[in-house]
Amino acid sequence: MQRETLTTGQVAASAGVNIQTLRYYERRGLLEEPDRRRSGYREYPRETVRLVRFIKRAQELGFTLDEINDLLELRGDRTSHCSEVRETARAKIEDIDHKIGALRAMKKALAQLVATCVKDGSDRRCPLLEALDEREPRRAE
Repeated sequence: MQRETLTTGQVAASAGVNIQTLRYYERRGLLEEPDRRRSGYREYPRETVRLVRFIKRAQELGFTLDEINDLLELRGDRTSHCSEVRETARAKIEDIDHKIGALRAMKKALAQLVATCVKDGSDRRCPLLEALDEREPRRAE
């Protein structure tokens, strides 16, 4: 009995990605290179759609492709434990918290620059552009 396979276009459409995404995932090693028909067309197993959706969902949660590769290894390892996945997720939460802190600091700095820009538009000099053009880094306060 021959297993049901899908073409690249069918996998991409079913998973909600474009064809180049599939090829990129193959190059990155996230997807195994599929068998090919005599015509040269790729033949993906149906499970590929689920795998691509897993990858996309993990990206939506902030995981990098390297981290997703680790998750895929855990997913495929029958001896791995849920605690390993939980630790990976906790590390991602810490990373996100750090990024949120950095974004808040960036927002505060930008708001301070905007507040200094009180020109009425008749002057060509813009304090905001001048602040961005500073050559030496400011000291941390």
